[in-house]
Amino acid sequence: MKNRILGTTALVVAAVSPFAAFAQTADQVSTQAPAQADVSQVDEIIVTGSYRRSLEEAVDIKRKTVGFSDSIVATDVANFPEQNLAEALQRIPGVTIERNRGIGQRVSVRGLPTDYTFVTINNLATASGSGGRDVQFDIFASEIIQQVTVQKSPRAADEEGGIAGSVNISTARPFDYSGHKLVGSVEGAYNSISEEIDPKVSFLASNTWGDWGALGSFSMGRRSNRTDSNSGINFRPMSRFLASSTGARGVQAAAVLARDAGVLVPNRNDTNVTNRIIFQDKVGDRAYMNVQDQWGATLALQYKPSANFDLSFDAMLGSFDTNEDEYDAAAYSASSRSTLETIHEYDDTTLADYGMVVLRDVSYTATQHEMLSKEYISETDYAQFGAELNWRGDDWKLHGLAGYSGAEKTLDYANLKHVAYAPSRTRWTADGGETVQSATSGGFDMYTSFDRYLFEAYETSYEQISDDKYVAQLDFTKDFSLDFFPALSSVQVGVRYTDKSKERQYGALNIQGSGAGQTNFIGRPMSASELTSIGDLVPGGDYSIRDITWSQVANDYARRTFRYDGFSTPFDPGQYYEVSEQVASAYAMADLNFDLGPVPVAVNGGVRYVDTSITSSGFHQVQTPTGGTSYTPDPVSSDGSYDKLLPSLNFTAELTDSIVFRGAASETFIRPALTDLAYKRTASWSSFRFTDGNPNLKPTYAKQWELGLEKYLPDGGLLAVSYFSKTIEGVVRQALTGSVPNVTVYNANGSVNGVYDFDVYSPINEPGSYDVSGVELVAVVPFGAFYAPLEGFGINANYTMLDSSLTGSSTLGIPTPPIGLADNTYNVTLFYENARFQGRVSYNYKDAYVEGIGYEMYPITRDGYGQMDVSLSYNLNDRAQISLEGINVTDEATTGYTMDPSFPTMNEKSGRRINLGLRMEF
Repeated sequence: MKNRILGTTALVVAAVSPFAAFAQTADQVSTQAPAQADVSQVDEIIVTGSYRRSLEEAVDIKRKTVGFSDSIVATDVANFPEQNLAEALQRIPGVTIERNRGIGQRVSVRGLPTDYTFVTINNLATASGSGGRDVQFDIFASEIIQQVTVQKSPRAADEEGGIAGSVNISTARPFDYSGHKLVGSVEGAYNSISEEIDPKVSFLASNTWGDWGALGSFSMGRRSNRTDSNSGINFRPMSRFLASSTGARGVQAAAVLARDAGVLVPNRNDTNVTNRIIFQDKVGDRAYMNVQDQWGATLALQYKPSANFDLSFDAMLGSFDTNEDEYDAAAYSASSRSTLETIHEYDDTTLADYGMVVLRDVSYTATQHEMLSKEYISETDYAQFGAELNWRGDDWKLHGLAGYSGAEKTLDYANLKHVAYAPSRTRWTADGGETVQSATSGGFDMYTSFDRYLFEAYETSYEQISDDKYVAQLDFTKDFSLDFFPALSSVQVGVRYTDKSKERQYGALNIQGSGAGQTNFIGRPMSASELTSIGDLVPGGDYSIRDITWSQVANDYARRTFRYDGFSTPFDPGQYYEVSEQVASAYAMADLNFDLGPVPVAVNGGVRYVDTSITSSGFHQVQTPTGGTSYTPDPVSSDGSYDKLLPSLNFTAELTDSIVFRGAASETFIRPALTDLAYKRTASWSSFRFTDGNPNLKPTYAKQWELGLEKYLPDGGLLAVSYFSKTIEGVVRQALTGSVPNVTVYNANGSVNGVYDFDVYSPINEPGSYDVSGVELVAVVPFGAFYAPLEGFGINANYTMLDSSLTGSSTLGIPTPPIGLADNTYNVTLFYENARFQGRVSYNYKDAYVEGIGYEMYPITRDGYGQMDVSLSYNLNDRAQISLEGINVTDEATTGYTMDPSFPTMNEKSGRRINLGLRMEF
């Protein structure tokens, strides 16, 4: 049974968070208070949501756990300027997050990829509709969470699934508190770029009546984030122009390369040569407006007639809806009509070690200039229900669990596309890229010549995803006190069954007329539509990345104008797939307690057997004789299975009253994403490739061990160091597994782009094994414990350093770190608090990491990113608190590059966010 350590000391109440810990009774409060309390002294006022107390509890949880783990409790989860649960978790040692448009989305543990992290809520595997094993944490509000523990060394009784670690999330229950509680909060948040003010409200109500208790909580809020971005500046191989199928364009490209750069290409079909000659794919200036409406609610019912028996029912419901408008002015250098005209600057030195030449500044004959008005509407509804039984006798415990976790997601996408073909000049800048008017006749200013852009298509797609997970578990623990084996304290055995499935429907349809089958919009100039300047299309005024402006068609106007009556995007039967997974497991483990001389030792050891079966269903996609694709009329399916025995060992040795030596060793795995297992084929027409699923994928396995030393300081302080090592095998990566010849590619307006040979990529388990090792340092130091004048001041810091032999996959043989792995991460929080005031400044940093490999050849790196957040709060009295919080107060930009910083791919700014809030406890 998982411990629920939720209480705080007498000086802590919950108004900072609707779920802040509040476990002690009023009698306990008065008992622990000074006998001669002076109400005139500030020190005797009850602290509202003490951050320091939450740190003490987290340290206490760590010390009582046999394995390696770190926790945050309610006042820390919600009493920081987080926008969602992901951003709350970055305060935990070894935890960093991935951001998108300035908002934390996914969690990375110890610098490893996000899909190596396993997530549960109330001991149930969590569904979020992503289809992967990684959970999109941005759908969960931090206010509905009570406690989070990141378990870095598994036990046999823990559900398998986290190579990096397991994130175990708990919501509150009524008997966690004493008597009735009613807590509420309201806040407004201001974004510096959009200049929008977003509301958020939350509350918790809890009470107990004898043997029964009930708790309900609710959080609702809106986030409006504007992001300005100069991005999309990726490498494109010159094989795009040089291949023999491009005819005269290929001949001209080869001639220009020889004339202006001295690069000779004897064989235009030799991709080992042509893929090492690079030009810019697309340069775009973009403004995004992302509006998120989120609500979450929990309900907990508990029957607890005695300390030895309780029956609980937990429910969590929520919705996360996102509407993102993207307005994109872009120049597509690699258009099907274009080729090289003049090379103004090239670089044959920066990447010379890989035999690569990069064309830095080029004029093209017929760039495809695009004005794109894109709309992304995503709606996610999630639900989780669970029942838990805990029954204890004199020397035994019975624990049972049954539950469901599910998410329904719909994705509605539209792109109004206006295109103009003309000569242009595109080049890298210090922070990104730019397209300027070509000196050649026919060139134009792409940001002002609206009459040159013609309607090409209004592209739509619609996707519907169902993600469901069911679980049942029963385990039994027997305590022992044996004369012949005094070290044995308990044995636990159990079984667990899990059923998971993902079902996906998808369809796409282009509108080119005002009715089905009509094409009366073709050739319509963009100037015929209602145009709005970029500073008015998105709140907040002028574009902040560069000193330019332009106008586009608003998405609401596009939806009203180009979608004819009765229009809907139909599902394509050939894009359907369903993946189901059944897991049966059994485990046994024992706890030992004994002394080695003067040193008390605690050991937990066990083994878990896991048996998994998978069924993947869909439609097989084949090539027709005339090009294009078609689907067999009957569905196909594939079955797979695997089993594994997973041992684990955890121990602690209390070397002194304050020094603990800790160790762990285990074998674990992470299962492949359900999306990768799907029987499907998707097409990337611009990249000339198909991507298939692979129902026969196996998990990625890890053998791991860790040793650590911890020094516990007065007043909840901690100094800790640990060394961990993981040997990982069966890493899943995309690999070239075949080809499809003579595929006809069409432009959005229905015209033929060309006929090409398509590569087929599929996920595979890479052969061989790789080593990952690292050091993790933790320091929680209340300064007042060592120097009285600094009472109230302290630091909470952690640092993780990673070393890995893992490599990514580049078809050109370019050394590439694995996707998502960062070598260094750290978090530092300086805090001060007294009975009325709390202040914290936090800085978190994640080192540069590879976020993708362009065309399976060129590693694309996200720059190291550091963000500073600030939180200030003041207790008006023992029931009310006001707070002022800032996110990204230094207004850091998100940047990235391909292979070398002199080839930037993105420069994004999402601005600062300022929160003002009031929280009260009744």
